[in-house]
Amino acid sequence: MVYAYQDVKTSKKSNRLGETLSNLLNIQKPYQKYNTASTHDWNTLNIHEDKANTPTMSPKEDISHQWRDIHGIQEWEGLLDPLHPLLRREIVKYGEFAQATYDALDFDSFSEYCGSCMYNSHKLFDKLGLSKSGYKVTKYIYAMSHIDMPQWLERSRLTYTWSKDSNWIGFVAVSDDEESRRIGRRDIVVAWRGTVTPSEWYENMQRKLEPIGHMDSKVEHGFLSIYTSKSDSTRYNKSSASEQVMKELKALVEFYKSKGEEVSLTITGHSLGGALALLNAYESAANFPKLPISVISFASPRVGNIAFRDELYQMGVKILRVTVKQDLVPRMPGIVLNESLQKFDDFTGTLEWIYTHVGAELKLDVRSSAYLKRGFNFIGIHMLETYLHLVDGFVSTSSTFRSNAKRDVALVNKACDMLVDELRIPTCWYQLAHKGLECNSYGRWVRPKRDPEDIPSPTREEHSHC
Repeated sequence: MVYAYQDVKTSKKSNRLGETLSNLLNIQKPYQKYNTASTHDWNTLNIHEDKANTPTMSPKEDISHQWRDIHGIQEWEGLLDPLHPLLRREIVKYGEFAQATYDALDFDSFSEYCGSCMYNSHKLFDKLGLSKSGYKVTKYIYAMSHIDMPQWLERSRLTYTWSKDSNWIGFVAVSDDEESRRIGRRDIVVAWRGTVTPSEWYENMQRKLEPIGHMDSKVEHGFLSIYTSKSDSTRYNKSSASEQVMKELKALVEFYKSKGEEVSLTITGHSLGGALALLNAYESAANFPKLPISVISFASPRVGNIAFRDELYQMGVKILRVTVKQDLVPRMPGIVLNESLQKFDDFTGTLEWIYTHVGAELKLDVRSSAYLKRGFNFIGIHMLETYLHLVDGFVSTSSTFRSNAKRDVALVNKACDMLVDELRIPTCWYQLAHKGLECNSYGRWVRPKRDPEDIPSPTREEHSHC
C-alpha cells in the first residue's frame, strides 16, 4: 500500500472499522463543527499570518558533546517533559527524513513507475527541500511481501510497469563532514516508509506472532514478511529489504570505522515504517554489537512480544516512540491482548503470545494546537505531518503550544484536512502540477517521459561513500 496523497478517501469498510475501534476505545467523536470563537486561541492563529516572512528552521546548534544524551543513552530521562529544544530539533530532522519517503513516492496508478521513487538518490533531497539537511542518500531500499496484504502495493493500471512485485520502501543516508562535526559523529540514517490508511491493514496485523532470532522473540508475521520477502523471479527483490539495507550498512560502517571515525546508526519510520525500523534495529544490533543504535519512530504499532522487547533492551538499542493520544495505530495490534496483561504474569506465564511496545514514549495531543481541528479525523490524526507539527510546538504537558514554533503550519494539510478553516490552507494540496500532465509543443496535454536517470534500475549503484 502506498501513501496516496491524491484524493484520500476512506471506504465504508474503513468507516465501520473506525467506528468499531472508537467505540471499543471509548474515543469521543465530535463530528459536528465546533464553536471556533470559544475553542481557538485567536492570538495564536493571528501569529500565523505574521510568520509568512520568517524562516522555517532555527539555526543549527552544535550538539557534538551532547549527542549521546540526545540519542537516548539515558533513555531520554528528563528530556521529554519538558521537551529539550535540542532533542526537539533532532526528532523533527529524522521525522522529515521519514516524510521524504512519502513525498517522493510515485503514487499515480496511471504511471508506469507507480510505487517507485520519482527521483534518483542523488536528487532526492534537493527535490524535497532537504539539501541543507547535511545528509546524502547512498542507497534505495525496495520491498515485497509473500502474504496477501490488501493494497500494500499500489498496482499500476498499465500492463507494462517498472515492477509488478516490488515497491520503494525507503533509503539509507549518511551525514556529510560538516553535519558530522556538528553532531559529534558520522551518523548513518535508515528511513522506512509506511502507509496512509491503517484501517486497511488492521486485520492483517492480527496474525500470529512469528519467531525471530534464536531465542523467544516473536514479531508480527506481516511486518516480518515485508522486511524479509524476496524472489528470484523479481527484478528489485532478488534480495530482501533486510538484505539490501544490511549490505549497505555493513559497507558504510566498515568504511567510516576504517577512517577512525565514531559512527552511529539512527533508524526512523512512520506507521508501518516504524515497525520496519524496529526489525531493522534488531538485526543491526545483532550484526554491529558495539554500534550506538537509536530508533526514532512515529505512530508505530506494536511489533513483537515481551521477549522481543527485552532482547532489544539487552542489545542496547535506544528507542523513542512519538505517539499522538488520539491516534489508534499505536494501540495496534493487540488492542486487548497487549502488555497490560503483564500484571497477571503470575497466572498467565511468560505471555509469549501478546504484543508489547518498546522504548520511551513522547506522547502528544491534537488538542494542544489551536491550528488543528478537533473532530475525530482517523486519517489526519495519523499523518506524519500532523505529528511533526505537534512535536515542533510541544513544550511540556503543563504548557501551551509554543508560539515560536518554526515549521510551516501549511504542511499539515499536505494530504488531509486537519487545519482549521480560518487558516485558509487547501486540503490535500501536495500534488504534481496539472496532476503530472504537461503541455507539449503541439499544444497537447501529455504525460511526460521520466528522465532516464530517474527511472528505477535494479543494477544502478547509488553508492557515493567510497
